[in-house]
Amino acid sequence: MSEAGGGRGCGSSVPQRAPWSLVAATAAFCLVSATSVWTAGAAPMSREERQKLGNQVLEMFDHAYGNYMEHAYPADELMPLTCRGRVRGQEPSRGDVDDALGKFSLTLIDSLDTLVVLNKTKEFEDAVRKVLRDVNLDNDVVVSVFETNIRVLGGLLGGHSLAIMLKEKGEYMQWYNDELLQMAKQLGYKLLPAFNTTSGLPYPRINLKFGIRKPEARTGTETDTCTACAGTLILEFAALSRFTGATIFEEYARKALDFLWEKRQRSSNLVGVTINIHTGDWVRKDSGVGAGIDSYYEYLLKAYVLLGDDSFLERFNTHYDAIMRYISQPPLLLDVHIHKPMLNARTWMDALLAFFPGLQVLKGDIRPAIETHEMLYQVIKKHNFLPEAFTTDFRVHWAQHPLRPEFAESTYFLYKATGDPYYLEVGKTLIENLNKYARVPCGFAAMKDVRTGSHEDRMDSFFLAEMFKYLYLLFADKEDIIFDIEDYIFTTEAHLLPLWLSTTNQSISKKNTTSEYTELDDSNFDWTCPNTQILFPNDPLYAQSIREPLKNVVDKSCPRGIIRVEESFRSGAKPPLRARDFMATNPEHLEILKKMGVSLIHLKDGRVQLVQHAIQAASSIDAEDGLRFMQEMIELSSQQQKEQQLPPRAVQIVSHPFFGRVVLTAGPAQFGLDLSKHKETRGFVASSKPYNGCSELTNPEAVMGKIALIQRGQCMFAEKARNIQNAGAIGGIVIDDNEGSSSDTAPLFQMAGDGKDTDDIKIPMLFLFSKEGSIILDAIREYEEVEVLLSDKAKDRDPEMENEEQPSSENDSQSAEQITSSSQEVDLVDQGSPEESSLKSQPESLSPADTDNAASVSPSEQISHPMENRETTSLDGECTDLDNQLQEQSETEEDSNPNVSWGKKVQPIDSILADWNEDIEAFEMMEKDEL
Repeated sequence: MSEAGGGRGCGSSVPQRAPWSLVAATAAFCLVSATSVWTAGAAPMSREERQKLGNQVLEMFDHAYGNYMEHAYPADELMPLTCRGRVRGQEPSRGDVDDALGKFSLTLIDSLDTLVVLNKTKEFEDAVRKVLRDVNLDNDVVVSVFETNIRVLGGLLGGHSLAIMLKEKGEYMQWYNDELLQMAKQLGYKLLPAFNTTSGLPYPRINLKFGIRKPEARTGTETDTCTACAGTLILEFAALSRFTGATIFEEYARKALDFLWEKRQRSSNLVGVTINIHTGDWVRKDSGVGAGIDSYYEYLLKAYVLLGDDSFLERFNTHYDAIMRYISQPPLLLDVHIHKPMLNARTWMDALLAFFPGLQVLKGDIRPAIETHEMLYQVIKKHNFLPEAFTTDFRVHWAQHPLRPEFAESTYFLYKATGDPYYLEVGKTLIENLNKYARVPCGFAAMKDVRTGSHEDRMDSFFLAEMFKYLYLLFADKEDIIFDIEDYIFTTEAHLLPLWLSTTNQSISKKNTTSEYTELDDSNFDWTCPNTQILFPNDPLYAQSIREPLKNVVDKSCPRGIIRVEESFRSGAKPPLRARDFMATNPEHLEILKKMGVSLIHLKDGRVQLVQHAIQAASSIDAEDGLRFMQEMIELSSQQQKEQQLPPRAVQIVSHPFFGRVVLTAGPAQFGLDLSKHKETRGFVASSKPYNGCSELTNPEAVMGKIALIQRGQCMFAEKARNIQNAGAIGGIVIDDNEGSSSDTAPLFQMAGDGKDTDDIKIPMLFLFSKEGSIILDAIREYEEVEVLLSDKAKDRDPEMENEEQPSSENDSQSAEQITSSSQEVDLVDQGSPEESSLKSQPESLSPADTDNAASVSPSEQISHPMENRETTSLDGECTDLDNQLQEQSETEEDSNPNVSWGKKVQPIDSILADWNEDIEAFEMMEKDEL
């Protein structure tokens, strides 16, 4: 986030409106002169130990960077759990997170200047050659303007800045001729069409190849963007203009900043999170210093440092005064409403605000920086990492941690400002936690849940761009770095831009437009370098006295995390039940749920629903475990909703006497052969032994070359598929074990994998409810040889076969029935397996940003007692409504004869054909609706 600190001292003040060269040299760095003041406040760390920790950081970087280059390059990012690269379009979509990926070797570009900071100049030279040789910026892919600017454009400019520095030193990069700068300029021009709006605010996304609005661009229809997205461009764009002399980039970035400043709420001087790029209306009117706004404030202050434009400092100070007046509630930083700034907008904080103490250091406001940093450190000590969001009483709100570097960044700046060795110990803790909990054989994996220590298969590029840079600089001495880092400013992605750009190619008008919008309080505008005697009283225990009251603020209220789980293992007690391990058929699990105050309700369609009554828990600890369990279920449900929705498939009985007239609606699988892309699979069916398919089949000769029938339950869907595939089956049909379930009344299942790589599964897998499955089972009992067709849609029946083989009995010709459905349900896993739960996918699910541990509301929840702390979640997804006509027809048939079996149903052949034609039309209509 912030600017590189160093050892450049300053006097008690710098004259107001001093020449920019002096201001740039002092305003950002003078805080370091207080280093000697703090040494007595804590036991100093020896040089040997600091060197040891610095070398440890180097080894950690080598582990992350080396595995990326070995297993992922030229992909954008490394997937450290599966040891492969993440390529856009080849992995399941993660939503907006994937907008950072542009098939331009993101991690390599983002790591360029880190290599130089860590004294890896030879590796840097090799990396630059790879970028010039391999990276293509003209890909047909839609990317985030914000992420591409700070990571790719910033990475290229940071790499160029240090390449010319090394070239001047005369040892490395002698061949370099501004090639990275030319790539940066090319990318800058590719981003410019995003600014084609009436407001000057950029579109949030752009197609690198086709730009905006063209049909092939697949973007340009957005109306909203976040404040940080539009306000975090000035450093990179201005640097590009100053490096190249092309002023258009700085002009566009300034225009966006000017517009945001004009649209601030005038009475509070705050800005909202999301703004309409065409009208300038605030879409989200909450304001804070975390996600969505954070780097907007950062870039106002740094634009003043880099460019010397007074208006940026005036704007920053105006906003900062509002932040400290309304948002800062030491040690907390809570979002408020821009129109009612005395009213809190939410009761939780996100991890991105961890950058703010570092920004306060640059501002010279040390006390609140120490307070907020200490609060964050106490949360980290409780959970080993900073959760993505946590509540005001320090409970986990969002449990993920994608290895964000903002806290390390603030730790570095606080140490540089104070010299307090306490912050070296903080950095040591960060190193230990990364190695102990996040390190995996192929790199470092993000934490999926800080409470349990589970991992996510991601290692974002910012981890290499920022984390190792700040940690290394924290422990490094001046002589450990091959260049003077005080001559550079850090962008929000920790890329280095030289301060001498302030006097280069100054062709932009610096008209001060700030004062015409507001009356400024002169006392809030210090044009001098802060006096260190005021910042740091002559008391070596000053910082410690600020931190001391916060030592226990988290311990008293924060829920237990990994440490508590580890302690339970040591004491012999079982760890709390995890949502992913829950089995609705396991009596022990049901007893644990009851102890936690969680009730399980069986719905008539086969799904189960969970409701928590905290007051019914056996103890407050059990109630807390129940709350965590429900939160995990909600997270699983949210995760499932993001999964790609596949259309229904068809199982068509093609053998005598059916000849394709019986078409059963089947649920698809997210693994195995994709029937929509490959030819259908045709074969005779055979039951597997064991019928659940959860172990090696004992009758491989029976299923060899056939389509195996398996019963749902006892293990993962993917495990069943592997077992029948190993036995030689050419396909598989999973039949629901919930007797009476039907696609007439229940949503269609979508079978997911087991969380592991399922590329080894090559056969098609489909799911049938009990009613549809019994049709095939009854046919086997009566005709023995039953041939089916697995396909993405029903095929025309075979008239030749129908003519050649006439039905041998009246019942044979009358036993055709087609089941169709127009609903769909997504199941994460096969219900009843060790690592499974079926979560309902809701059409309008509540996002974490909208709810505090909320889940889908059940009818029972609507009449809940006001004193009860209740949470409800479903283990399956909300059913979409069935086609009314088909539903009424199905209900009528079931009510009239609920126990009728397929084999006993009698219909004239004309009626069967009429039903067949009608149902085929319904099936086609269902496909057309893309269920």
